[in-house]
Amino acid sequence: MVEGSTLLRCRTACGTGGSNPLTSAIFKSPSKYGITMAKRCFWAKLNNSLMVEYHDKEWGVPAHNDKYLFEKLLLDSAQAGLSWECILNKRENYRKAYSNFNYKKVAKYTEKDIQRLLNDPGIVRNKLKIRSSIENAKFFIEIQKEFSSFDQYLWSFVNHRTIQNKIKEHRLLPAFSEESTRLSKDLKKRGFKFVGPTIVYAFMQAVGLVNDHTTDCFRYKEIKRLSS
Repeated sequence: MVEGSTLLRCRTACGTGGSNPLTSAIFKSPSKYGITMAKRCFWAKLNNSLMVEYHDKEWGVPAHNDKYLFEKLLLDSAQAGLSWECILNKRENYRKAYSNFNYKKVAKYTEKDIQRLLNDPGIVRNKLKIRSSIENAKFFIEIQKEFSSFDQYLWSFVNHRTIQNKIKEHRLLPAFSEESTRLSKDLKKRGFKFVGPTIVYAFMQAVGLVNDHTTDCFRYKEIKRLSS
């Protein structure tokens, strides 16, 4: 499942965030303002500037910074059962709630922190997800100790090279892959939770292990060049 491919399931949980009125108006009717919009992947909703900016600047860019990888892993795990738009709208709330995604700090969270997070309306207040995010931070650090970095561990599942898919239509996008299944299985063996093959595949798409921009998207070739 590509991030953003599911509909917003619960407006109470997900909020509406993201766009100012003028930006939204331009995105909704670009021709009215004399603007020709670049061709994008179908999920980059033009009525949400956060989605467009995320698509245009982040999604699919090969990432190697462990702090950023932890951020994306935490957010993608929180996405389970929801849409990426929901989580993206809450991203800055998560940043504040989770110590700017400092995994060393998150790994030391106590019951007091768990209660703080459960009382935070700015994030998805799911007790299992919150507890697993803290445990996952601990396992993240263990992987760093074993492989020198989470980056080295993660990219080994694709032989340290972005998989270049050539998908013409969004309906042909896979929900998971052989690589995401192997990675998911290994993460679960190490104790991680909310890391099923579909969530892991979304994570892999996001951090550039696989280029799943459709071939007609303006970012497809750009990501391919970044990955070479």
